[in-house]
This record gives sequence, structure tokens and C-alpha cells, in this order.
Amino acid sequence: MLKSKLRYKRILVKLSGEALMGNADYGIDPVVLRRIALELQELLGLGVQVSVVIGGGNIFRGAGLARAGMDRVTGDHMGMLATVMNCLAMQDALEAIGTYARVMSAIRINEVCEDYIRRRAIRHLEKGRVVLFAAGTGKPFFTTDTAASLRAIEVGAELLIKATKVDGIYSADPMTDPSAVRYPRLTFDRVLDERLNVMDATAIVMCRDNKLPMQVFNLNNAGDLLRIARGEQVGTFVTHQLSEA
Repeated sequence: MLKSKLRYKRILVKLSGEALMGNADYGIDPVVLRRIALELQELLGLGVQVSVVIGGGNIFRGAGLARAGMDRVTGDHMGMLATVMNCLAMQDALEAIGTYARVMSAIRINEVCEDYIRRRAIRHLEKGRVVLFAAGTGKPFFTTDTAASLRAIEVGAELLIKATKVDGIYSADPMTDPSAVRYPRLTFDRVLDERLNVMDATAIVMCRDNKLPMQVFNLNNAGDLLRIARGEQVGTFVTHQLSEA
């Protein structure tokens, strides 16, 4: 594949922490980790600048801990640390296959990774390194979905890619409603109006207001990331206006 055929030069991939579990109930599946790392490496080799935000739900989820009685700020801080652990694991998987990667944290944890500095992050991308943004926004009450939108906008990503367990956005949960219909294209306003719950509302509004398009796809479909980079119709494409799709 020629680099000239790529539609996007710089992307941000949002992975849930649960995506790293594979078929387990908790933690990280090394097989899944390696498979994702190989797909990111292939994108990088084709000239795409790749950044990643990973959630922490496979280890800790702050909102869930808060519902169980823990102080919400404490729970969110624990969730941030869980995302650091996931990013370190992904960095190790990438380096094991010969790909340079940098973890940049929104909270200071200098012994294990770099502080997030926007200009440094962009420089890493320009040098062909995968940049893994850890610790969310660094503030409680914000999800890693919002962190993904924020970092994508800050570093000038041309597309935010949301990896899920289904092949796009549906009118209802396809796991429980067999009549659910998949949308190939949507506007951010419709996602908000119909409460389609692909990402939290803050993240959607940020993408809409900054005209950052988003693609939602099934992480388990091998090769879909490459097809998205070529601009092919995969999953659901969400944009400010449908004429842009």
C-alpha cells in the first residue's frame, strides 16, 4: 500500500480497558495486547502517525467504585493509575515487536513515564513513535472518552477512532435487541439527540465543536484499522455534517 493512498496522516485510537481482557474477567490478555500492537505497528509502517488512549476498566473504574461508597475523587485517581498500567503494558508490547512508543501521563509519575506536554507529544508523533496518553485528563469526573477527544484535538489528529465490541453504532444494543439497526453515517447532533451512548456527551460535544470526525468499529475485526486509514467505510462514521462523510 502506498502512503499516498492513506486518507489520514495522524489518528488517535481510543481503546477501552476491557478490550485488553480478551475472554478473561479481569486484567490483560497478552495475546490480545500483541495483536493490537501488531495492527498499530502496521499503521505506523505505512506512514500514519498513531496516538492511543486506553481506559482502565479492566483494572479499576472510578465511577463504579464511587457507587460502591468510595469517594469519587479517590476512585477516579485510582482509575487514572489503572490507565497508566495499561499504557505501560501496551508500550512493552509495541517495543517487543520493534516499535518505538512513549507513555505520556496527565499526572506526574516521572519514574515510569513522561509528563504529558503537547509539543513533545507532537514531536514524538512526527518521529514515528506511538504515543500512549495515560491518566485521562488528569482530573476527576472526566472519562477517558473525554480524554481521547481532548488529546486528539490538542495534537491535531485528523480522526478519532473508537474501538468497540460491535461493528459500529446501532439504534439499540445489538447484543440484546435483534431489531437494532446499524448506522453507516451519523452526525454528532443525532448521536446526542438519540442518546446513542457510543461515548459520553462531553466527548461528543468536543468532537462536534472542533469538527473532529470519529469512526466507530469492531476491534476484533482484523484489518479494519488499516481500512479506516485508507478512508474505507468501516463501522460508523460520525461527523459534523453528513456532507463531509
